[in-house]
Amino acid sequence: QVQVVESGGGVVQPGGSLKLSCTASGRTGTTYAMGWFRQAPGKEREFVAGINWSGDNTYHRDSVKGRFTISREDMKNTVYLQMNSLKPVGATVYICAASQFGHAETVITGRGFDCWGQGTQVTVSS
Repeated sequence: QVQVVESGGGVVQPGGSLKLSCTASGRTGTTYAMGWFRQAPGKEREFVAGINWSGDNTYHRDSVKGRFTISREDMKNTVYLQMNSLKPVGATVYICAASQFGHAETVITGRGFDCWGQGTQVTVSS
């Protein structure tokens, strides 16, 4: 089983920026498709962004396009989510996930991730 750990959450003002980090620890020499999800209180979890094993294909949901960017260290299981122009919302938990089987559609649909982190909280408030 792949171990997934996120970090970088905190409190930021509306319009500000924040960068989240995530590391997936698994088999040596193997890179995984990875992605970011988020869940606000009282709302369902939603898929935010995904990136394939090599980092050359990415997906961002429409509501964050132009503001959020997912990236990864070259040939490593460390990914980031750069968040700019953050909107004023309550405390939201961002969860990092990895797919140990490398299905191509996973990074686009958000389906098929099977290894999950504990989440890191992001609060955008003035």
